[in-house]
Amino acid sequence: MNTHIKHILAAAFVSMASTAAIAQNLNTGYFNEGYLYRHDVNPAFGNDQGYIAMPGIGNLDLNIASNLPIDKVLYKVNGRTATFMHPQVNSSEFLNAVNENNRIAENLRLQIIGFGFKGWGGYNTFEINARENLNLNVPGSFLKLAKEGVENKRYDISDMAGHVDGYAEIALGHSRQVNDNLRVGGKMKFLLGIANIDANFNKAELNLGENEYTGTVDAEIRSSVKAMSYKTEEKMRGAAGEEIKHKYVSGIDFDSWGVNGFGFAVDLGAEYKLDDNWKFSAAVLDLGYIHWNTNYLASTNGEQYVSTDTYIFSGDNRKDNYIDNEGDRLVEGLSKLYELQDMGDQGGRSKALQATMNFGAQYTPDFYDKMNFGLLSSTRVAGKYSWTEVRLSANVMPTKAFSASTNMALGTYGFSFGWLVNVHPKGFNIFLGTDHQFGKVCKQALPLSGKANVNFGINIPIN
Repeated sequence: MNTHIKHILAAAFVSMASTAAIAQNLNTGYFNEGYLYRHDVNPAFGNDQGYIAMPGIGNLDLNIASNLPIDKVLYKVNGRTATFMHPQVNSSEFLNAVNENNRIAENLRLQIIGFGFKGWGGYNTFEINARENLNLNVPGSFLKLAKEGVENKRYDISDMAGHVDGYAEIALGHSRQVNDNLRVGGKMKFLLGIANIDANFNKAELNLGENEYTGTVDAEIRSSVKAMSYKTEEKMRGAAGEEIKHKYVSGIDFDSWGVNGFGFAVDLGAEYKLDDNWKFSAAVLDLGYIHWNTNYLASTNGEQYVSTDTYIFSGDNRKDNYIDNEGDRLVEGLSKLYELQDMGDQGGRSKALQATMNFGAQYTPDFYDKMNFGLLSSTRVAGKYSWTEVRLSANVMPTKAFSASTNMALGTYGFSFGWLVNVHPKGFNIFLGTDHQFGKVCKQALPLSGKANVNFGINIPIN
């Protein structure tokens, strides 16, 4: 049984780690003045000319991010790929790479329609985007339990959590020069909620002593999806002659997809020019919320507690605690720790978006004003899914038809190297860039570092 549990834990984590694709605004383009979508990282930024995005590929961004590298999850053993669970994978080597909280993030932003133009005293943008956010937080204790197996230790996996939401966004932006030194901007975003699911272990503890095992779990899943329902199964549980019908959640059914909530958000930004050399900027993005129409709850219905010293086994088949009967009771008790009850629709709920804060400092040297150096601090404010990074960049725009950037970053997801090449002659604009250079990949085409990003776009500039 212990081996079976260990492999379930391992499979769950590997599947989560291998599907973590994250798309976000390209921070590498923050200080590149030839990059048309700087207004997505700070709405105060404008462009020298307008543009019309090619539908679907005006701004396409795909990225992978995890603070536990893939090469610390998948290993080469005897010429074949194996998970960290393989007995020939050294426990110390794996566990030394494990963090207290192992984060995996996915954020998708697909621009469907977009354009920008000068007018009304400033620069204006319009976008229709499809957006998705997925976050997973896996406590180090979970991975230690999976690798070490059942030992006489205490395991606290209360921070195990997952979140996913998807929504459509209609964004209207405007920026303008207030005076010679200050430029400000903002975006209004009207949101159409499609789906939101949150899974949390409010409390999850296993105390595996020499003479007694105890477990305490308080877990829940909240789902806000139109026309959804929880799949349930029924089983007869209990000792012989004491069976009762037990109903529990076994999955989720989606009959159809559609709008299931509405919301509003804003982006706010400012840029201050101190002198000919220095500029400072700040922005807050996605400050808002979505009110979801439904809130389907599946939970353990409060804290569930199981202790093995409650069960005393007897080899006498004439007694109530005969090993077969007592084993059935033990299974019944253990099921309370992980089987959820369908608690029905709890009514609507409001959820804040995952906001991002950017702070930038830009220096342009006297000896070459077509170059600048930038320092950008970015922080995602999302509770246990929060992250931060600091990115140092060099940017050049030697002609009106070409610009490029290169940078290095350090943050929650470790070290990254990024670059951007932007070709923008008259009548055409194409860019290719990355916040996280790929590096080596494994046979499954996953980056060994746990991070990778490609940002690509084709746009038509207009006067």
